[in-house]
Formats: sequence, C-alpha cells, structure tokens
Amino acid sequence: MAKTDWRDKIVLVTGGSSGLGRVIAEEFGARGAVIVSVGLEATLLEQSTEEMKRQGVTVVPICADITNQADVARVFDEVRERFGHLDVLVNNAGRTHRGKIMETTPDEFQSLFDLNVLGTIRCSQAAVPLLLPRRGHIINIGSLAAKSASRWTGAYPVTKFAVAAFSQQLRLELGPEGLHVLLVCPGPVKRSNERLYKLKQTSDIPEAALLPGAGVQLSKIDPHKLAKRILVACEKRQPELVVPGKARILFALAQLWPALADWIVIRKTGGTRPASSSLPDQNHHPDNH
Repeated sequence: MAKTDWRDKIVLVTGGSSGLGRVIAEEFGARGAVIVSVGLEATLLEQSTEEMKRQGVTVVPICADITNQADVARVFDEVRERFGHLDVLVNNAGRTHRGKIMETTPDEFQSLFDLNVLGTIRCSQAAVPLLLPRRGHIINIGSLAAKSASRWTGAYPVTKFAVAAFSQQLRLELGPEGLHVLLVCPGPVKRSNERLYKLKQTSDIPEAALLPGAGVQLSKIDPHKLAKRILVACEKRQPELVVPGKARILFALAQLWPALADWIVIRKTGGTRPASSSLPDQNHHPDNH
C-alpha cells in the first residue's frame, strides 16, 4: 500500500493543545497536514498554537467545550466554511478517573460519560458528512481499559468500553461507505508535563492505583512513537491499534476464560496501602488519558 500523502489534508484533533493530542497533531503537521486544534483552555490553546507554528505546522485553533452540543456544531460549521471538507478526526479529548466502583456516584459516571463517550459521539456525528466524500478517517483514542477493566479506576473503563463499541458500530455501518475508523488502545503514556487537570479520585484506594495505568505493570509508552504508529495504522486503514500488542492475549483470555483473566489483572495491579489523601476535584475538562 502506498504511503498516504498528508500534505494539505485537514486534520481535526480534540484536546489538541496538550499531551498525546498535541503530539498527534504535531506528527500530522510534520507530514504537511493542516491542523485544526480544538481545546477548552484559551490560553493554553494559544500558546500551543504559537509553538506548533514555530515548528512549521499550519494550525487553526478553535476554543470549544465538546460536552456542549452548540460548541461542537460551531466547530464543524467553521471547518465547513473554511475548508469545505475534513480528512481526519482525532477524538482525543477525555479524562481518566480513580475510585472504588461502589463509591463512584451516578453523577460522577454521568460527568465522565459526557466527555469521554458523548463528546466522541457528538464530534463523530458532526464530522461524518465532511469525512465520507473524502474516504476520511476517525481515530478514537481509547485505552487498554477499553478492552479489560481494572480495579480502582472508577467510571473510566465503562466509558472506554463504550468508545470501543461505538467505534465498532461506526466501522460496521459506515465502513462500506468508505469511512475508516481506528480505535487506539494504548497503555500508560509518558508525559513531559503534569496533567492539565488533576487526576480525580473519589475514594481511598491503594497508592499504586494512582500511578499511570492504575498501577498496571507496564512500561510507559513514548507518545512520539505512539503517534507515528497511529499514522501508520491510519494509512493502512487498520481497525485497531493496541499498544503493547501483548495485551491482546489478556483480551482474548477475558472472553475465553474470564476467571483466569481476572486473576492476571489482579496480579498485574499492585498496591495495598491506602492513598494518603484524596486529590483535588475538578469540573469536566478535555484532557488526555
């Protein structure tokens, strides 16, 4: 398969001003794509836009809250008016969570679901009319938690399982019409800076569960290497990208032998001491995972 020429392609990245979203935006931009970076924090969006422009990336910043339907409509109206089409949507904006499942309130489930799941749905539904004529791509940033839940991760796995199901439904219904949908399921990703928003914790849980990946014993993933792999998977029109790939063994076991898979997850997630204190609360904000 010939390598995709990303020059002058229009790529919209939600949560594109920080973390993995920004790295993905930079990788597409380095290949000549025009980046539409959508972020909630105006100051950070302006700063990241200027930095990417200094790298030679063409960036159009749009400040918006993807939990707000009117904001989402405004974003895609602007894309339609400015460019007339869209080639790639990267649904990256999201938030993680920690807490015991029985101490995570329905309101906390709803808040996380609104961002991680409904935000992805809102943007995808708005983008599809612009993507289909171009045989475009939707890249949904999931997690290993989209395939296998873990202890003390509150509402997070529920939302990521939903993103995985939504991705499959899009593939089944719109794949025959030319839409490519890629679900990316990475383990813990290295960060160059602190999280834009503090990790939300709803109850006392083992300290190890507050670590990236909720204490799963996996090496952190280089976001730049992950972004390159995402572009390759996009070029090949793969349905999924799981990093590390060996996690697929656990996912298969979870279907064939759930008790064994549960035992492995428990063995691979350590920590018995309760966290010394709860972390600050937060309102809903796009962040990466």
